[in-house]
Amino acid sequence: MTSGLWELVLKGVWTTVQLLVFSALLAGAVSFAVGVARTHRLWIVRFLAGFYTEVFRGTSALVMIFWVFFVLPVAFGWQLVPLWAGTLALGLTYGAYGSEIVRGALNAVDPAQREGAIALSLTPWQRLRLVLLPQAVPEMIPSFCNLLIELLKGTALVSVMGMGDLTFSANLVRLALQQSAEIYTYVLLIYFAIAFVLTRLMRSLEKRLKAGVGEDAGTESAARELKRAQTTGVGGRVA
Repeated sequence: MTSGLWELVLKGVWTTVQLLVFSALLAGAVSFAVGVARTHRLWIVRFLAGFYTEVFRGTSALVMIFWVFFVLPVAFGWQLVPLWAGTLALGLTYGAYGSEIVRGALNAVDPAQREGAIALSLTPWQRLRLVLLPQAVPEMIPSFCNLLIELLKGTALVSVMGMGDLTFSANLVRLALQQSAEIYTYVLLIYFAIAFVLTRLMRSLEKRLKAGVGEDAGTESAARELKRAQTTGVGGRVA
């Protein structure tokens, strides 16, 4: 390939990376917000969170991209540029899958940890922040790693909007050179390289998070919070 065609492919790689980062940030925020809401004590909160999850898990990401990019301007007059349309559609879709990861990890925490936090008179927010999440987050990492790789592959769907991602750029190069095998082999290798880097980063993050987390980590954090509350009079009340 000529240098100009390689430049086109590299621009596509950069667009794909941008889309991946923005979509992952949105999906992560949605995952934790909805996942925590699915464990809420109020049934209406659990119902709304469950409804969102079922809707976005049960619809096609490709159709969601079409809907955000083509239907929103007609229905509401909101015309999003392709990058933000793709970010919104992918972030909301994969966030629904991520919310189940968060819900499952929170429910998998030893009930004794939750009971101990209640016994220490911690508020629901303190129980979540000091006891549940420190133990649940490390267990979420492998599943989130798989979801992140799936999101990377899902970014190829935005090419249907004419967005200049890696897949769209590779198709333009293929049309210019009429060499499908060579071009798409390069694309496969590029996707694999990005996925490999993401996998290594997530594994490193998992090891760091698990390094100082033991079975009693949550109750130790809770005990520290109770001591602070007793000293300052803020954050808790001794039963």
